[in-house]
Amino acid sequence: MSPVVSRAAGVRPAVSTSTSAATQKTGAPAAARAGAKKKVPGAKKIVQKTLPGFSRQLSAMLSAGMPILASLEAMEEQADNPNFKYAIGQIKRNIENGAAFSDALRQFPSVFDDLYRNMVKGGESGGQLPETIARLAGFLESSAKLRRKVKSAMMYPAIVMCLALTIATALVVFVVPIFADMFAGLGGELPGPTRALMNLSNLIRHNGLVVVLLIAGLVIAFKKWKATPTGGFILDRLALRLPVFGDLNKKVASSRFARMFGQLIRSGVPILTAIDIVAGATGNKVAGNIVLSARGCLEKGEPLSNAMLTQTVFPIMLVRMLQAGEKTGKIDEMMDNIANFYDDEVETTLAGLTSLLEPLLMVILGVLIGGIVVCLFLPIFKIGEIVQKG
Repeated sequence: MSPVVSRAAGVRPAVSTSTSAATQKTGAPAAARAGAKKKVPGAKKIVQKTLPGFSRQLSAMLSAGMPILASLEAMEEQADNPNFKYAIGQIKRNIENGAAFSDALRQFPSVFDDLYRNMVKGGESGGQLPETIARLAGFLESSAKLRRKVKSAMMYPAIVMCLALTIATALVVFVVPIFADMFAGLGGELPGPTRALMNLSNLIRHNGLVVVLLIAGLVIAFKKWKATPTGGFILDRLALRLPVFGDLNKKVASSRFARMFGQLIRSGVPILTAIDIVAGATGNKVAGNIVLSARGCLEKGEPLSNAMLTQTVFPIMLVRMLQAGEKTGKIDEMMDNIANFYDDEVETTLAGLTSLLEPLLMVILGVLIGGIVVCLFLPIFKIGEIVQKG
């Protein structure tokens, strides 16, 4: 292991070093050989939280005239994540062995995806690497901002629903049995809703482990089905057809498509390559298939906007802006403008959705908890009859 890796607070990164050893033996760039790709543990967290700052600082150093190796060495020294520190060190060593920066990044595809690598390659080819990495930083920061907005808007409903389910479960498990014992001593026949609630309470109390295992099994089966091409496509298609949420998902997909496509075109990435990258990064398989289907029109020499006129996922405004960009030769500017527009639309929709969900969740909470209470008190109305008969 290299001295640089050993300085990471004494922690050995959970990344295989076999490729590094092979590099030392052969002298060939590790990233240039088949089988050299490595998966970095915690890559998702690195991409979302660390990579934007890394890109911004690297761009600033390169713009100031620092060589790429010196810049990477500085970034390696200040990296807090040991796995990301290791990845930066390996990239630096690959460059020292003769690899281009974009080729060195291919060793860690879980951190530096196709979008990142191709934009860097375009920046290298055009002699605009600092500007390209700055655009990448801006794109990553915009994506992180949009992701935070969506998560923040969904956090409140999730907390309220978890609270409602917790209270309902506690009532069924601990309170209902007390009422059941009281009703059993009174005799008489309980109302149907009350009997159903008693049966549910007995099921959970006496077969709780089975219920938990069944729910866990269903969740695992659902996740595996979701991971399949068919399951993912069906769920993504449903996400686009939901009331309110469907429109929100379309705007998010449109924003991602426009911003990525504009950045790739500006960086000099060939349009067919850009289409392939964007199709896999829209966040929705239905939208991705539409983008891929438009590739055939490009190969025939037709404008991309023509192929997107008949689809129903991307709004007509985006298609018209793309059409205008194709005519004026300013696709990147048009795509950036429409991406900013849909980012604002998403923010507005989320704000309205949050305002709408608050009273709706209160109603759901009241119906759930109130329904249990009503079921428990229904037999109270029969106590008078029972006492009179007694």
